[in-house]
Amino acid sequence: MSRSSVALDNMRAIVILIVLGFHSVLAYVSWVPTSTAGFDSPPYLWRSFPIVDSHRFFGFDVFCAWQNVYLMSLMFFLSGLFLWPSLARKRDFAFMRDRVLRLAVPYIFGLAILMPLAFYPTYLLTAADPSVPAYWHAFLALPFWPNGQLWFLWQLLVLAAAAAALHRIAPNVLEVVGRWSLGAAKRPGPYFAVLVTASALAYVPLAVAFTPWAWSDSGIFSIQFCRPLHYAVYFFAGVGIGVRGLDYGLLATDGPLARRWAQWLAAALASFALWIASTAWTMNGGESTGAETAAAFSYVLACAAGCFCLIALCLRFAAKPSRLLGVLAANAYGLYLMHYVFVVWLQYALLPAPLFAVVKGAIVFGGTLFFSLIATTALERIPLGGRLIGSVPPAAAGVASQAPSESAPQSHADAVRSR
Repeated sequence: MSRSSVALDNMRAIVILIVLGFHSVLAYVSWVPTSTAGFDSPPYLWRSFPIVDSHRFFGFDVFCAWQNVYLMSLMFFLSGLFLWPSLARKRDFAFMRDRVLRLAVPYIFGLAILMPLAFYPTYLLTAADPSVPAYWHAFLALPFWPNGQLWFLWQLLVLAAAAAALHRIAPNVLEVVGRWSLGAAKRPGPYFAVLVTASALAYVPLAVAFTPWAWSDSGIFSIQFCRPLHYAVYFFAGVGIGVRGLDYGLLATDGPLARRWAQWLAAALASFALWIASTAWTMNGGESTGAETAAAFSYVLACAAGCFCLIALCLRFAAKPSRLLGVLAANAYGLYLMHYVFVVWLQYALLPAPLFAVVKGAIVFGGTLFFSLIATTALERIPLGGRLIGSVPPAAAGVASQAPSESAPQSHADAVRSR
């Protein structure tokens, strides 16, 4: 198993920990107002913040803001990274059948079972009738079906279908992109500039038109209007890098990206500060088109720098096998799929507790990790569940990194190796 494969496997674990941490502390960020609106009343702020605690910690605001900038884009990039081996090995029908099984079936399971369980505590906060039938009636009366974290799965399935269609129509296009991407090994700076440019073209016009915060308010598919094309850019950037293999190009552990990790860390911090300042300006009266365009572009810059920063850090410092990270990486898909239920219920249970926000966040994070691992293990023991989210045995990790479709699904978990 190559050092690049080990680093990416460990990154899979690190990213799922960040995801669990992000959702665990959202109840304690400072800027979210305490809503008095009912479960069935707009603006449905609870979709993003199911529980809002009176105990707050500003450090969580900074942490969550930074993850919001780059984390999902990184996961789309890493999902695309492992698509090519499966796409090149299988016929188009077999590839899409596998993607549907790995993504659509868990998505439907999550919508039908997990999301109603996850949002019941949110309903209880303002419900006149706390009974299950009353909750189910209110849930079905919503103009949308809450997706929680599961929106990633259906968007990833759409991108996988687009890649398969492109491969069928023009079989050599992805390989051409792969040959061009190989130059990122020696010159990550120009590659970064091209990525930022493509991302800006995909993101900035939509962010100005729809604002960076608007989500769909109807239907079964949750979508943030400004980001789908932006995510597509990162997904296909990952496909291009993955065509040439993990040990070459941008992801070489001895390459310039890994060696210059400190520079990318500085760039990530500086661009994040720029995004914070420009976004604050637009939210405090500077709402001109020029200001909104500048804020949108600063997001694009901070997103790319954040992605490069975490990749560089993992290539430099996480290229050795770790038993703990190996366990988390092997179960990352299940952790992603199951964790939201435990996050919301633990946050709800801790509402009356007279504890500091930092303590509550730590309890929610630890409890979510513990219970999600148990639930994932139990689900994997069910034949169909094991087929959908089955963990990757450590001994097979090297093989799995080259054949992700046979091990971990191409989802949020796939995002860090192939949910």
